[in-house]
Amino acid sequence: MKKTAMLLSVLFVLTAFTVISTTWKSDPPNSQLSFTVKHIGINKISGNFTDFNVTVESSKPDFSDAVITMKAKTASINTFVEARDNHLRSADFFDAAKYPEITFTSTSIKPKDKNEYKITGNLTMHGITKVVTLEMEYKGTVKDPMSKRTIAGITIEGDLKRSDFNIGSKFPDNIISDKVEIKGHGEFIQQ
Repeated sequence: MKKTAMLLSVLFVLTAFTVISTTWKSDPPNSQLSFTVKHIGINKISGNFTDFNVTVESSKPDFSDAVITMKAKTASINTFVEARDNHLRSADFFDAAKYPEITFTSTSIKPKDKNEYKITGNLTMHGITKVVTLEMEYKGTVKDPMSKRTIAGITIEGDLKRSDFNIGSKFPDNIISDKVEIKGHGEFIQQ
């Protein structure tokens, strides 16, 4: 009897400190991963990656403890100009044959304002991993009227330097800006 009571007490204590994390996965038709660079100093050119997935793990309803992982297929780069896309896939830029994937794994999240956070993590592109800090905004959670599934909205934005990843090193900043603006807009389905 004492052993059973002790076992139940231990189980209760362990359960009380167990955090239940919820997994959310990006909904491809309703999510975008895009970038913008300045071209010859006078114009902005944008593009996106069409093949990517993002997973968010969070135990809090406001996503203030979110852990985010992202994988994008480098060859899925799309600027709506086939010749430019082929050049971006080449060894001059992303070298998609040698480095087929871009990855991001968050390592910390810090509150900035209500539903706004600074998220830091390891970004790997072109075989190089760098720590980056991005802005994240939690847009809310709704029940999708069509699918009846719970959906969360999250936006991530920030800047990085392509030179940090040795991408397009033959092309100076006055031709293609070193600064790259990145944006991720996503709807995430609760699993």
